[in-house]
Amino acid sequence: MTVRIALVGDRNEAVVAHRAIPETLAPARTALGVALAWDWVPTARLGAEKIRAAALAGTHGVWCVPASPYESMEGALAAIRLACEERKPFLGTCSGFQHALIEYLRNVQGWAAADHAESSPEAELGVIVPLACALTGAKGEITFLPDSLLARAYGSLRAGEEYNCSYAFNSASEALLAGSDLRFTAFDPEGEPRGFELSSHPFHVGTLFQPERSASSGRPHPLIMAFVAAAAANTPANVRETPSVG
Repeated sequence: MTVRIALVGDRNEAVVAHRAIPETLAPARTALGVALAWDWVPTARLGAEKIRAAALAGTHGVWCVPASPYESMEGALAAIRLACEERKPFLGTCSGFQHALIEYLRNVQGWAAADHAESSPEAELGVIVPLACALTGAKGEITFLPDSLLARAYGSLRAGEEYNCSYAFNSASEALLAGSDLRFTAFDPEGEPRGFELSSHPFHVGTLFQPERSASSGRPHPLIMAFVAAAAANTPANVRETPSVG
């Protein structure tokens, strides 16, 4: 059986991360020895519930990819919600991280006004706000909490990762997550949150950094390996076939 990953986002070959994602999935596929394929799912296809269910049917994992604003923010949020509710392994990188936080605050915590300053600069509740200094092509050290899924995936409490973003979570909004099962488990040297996970979900992870940008190394990335392994575990059968072409 083939493990299928839905890449939710508006594909653009000019975006480095979009070119890198297949190059990062392929080494993970080889290293894990699974049959793995991936399909790009434009956000505009994900608006209506019936269409959304059809677009994501048969997928075993959902990756919400960088490059916002999305053509349909509501489509992206709906895909993230479906992955959460159906317990599909989820990875959100950069814009995916940002929108997964908005989705959680709106639909789980009940903060319907939670919004993104990029698409709604006058939002009543801007939980994703501009960085004082954009992290465009920047690389920095990340520290993981010892008991986190991220630390287990990396096999370390520290890693160096690349960014390409101008927006981040508004730390002043952290109180809105009080009592929830979403926790920040990755931080930059200044203590700003750079990754989160849901404790009640088998694999629901968001990172502001872009692990896919390591594709040029040609080596499988530990977080992407962990995501693919979780998707493989989400299939009806134990997946151990000849790798397929994505």
